[in-house]
Amino acid sequence: MGKIYQDIVVTLCEILDLEAEDIKAESYLIQELGAESIDLLELAVTFADQFNTTIKDEDIFLKSLRVDLKTAQEKGTRPFDILTEKYPFLSSVRIKEIIAELVEIEAGPILKVKDLVAYICFQT
Repeated sequence: MGKIYQDIVVTLCEILDLEAEDIKAESYLIQELGAESIDLLELAVTFADQFNTTIKDEDIFLKSLRVDLKTAQEKGTRPFDILTEKYPFLSSVRIKEIIAELVEIEAGPILKVKDLVAYICFQT
């Protein structure tokens, strides 16, 4: 995936105490890699310094995604349109994948390593 992906993997290894081979682009950050809220805070600070960019926790970690989807439903707006506007760093393929995942597993995991990469690439 490139240098940003490699740099993110190194940071995840350091903060989450993992081996690089345990981390894949498709890995779920919380469920599979065991990240906790304090880890997310440390990741945001580290990424901001490492990539010399502003990190918005709510965006990079997709914190309000479920609320955004509920709002779309209440307003009768297509979820895809809301998520495309709110998360411009996510590809249309990834947004469709997220929507499908949430339909299949209502409270399941969302955030993948590749989402972090997409956010950093978009910001830099």
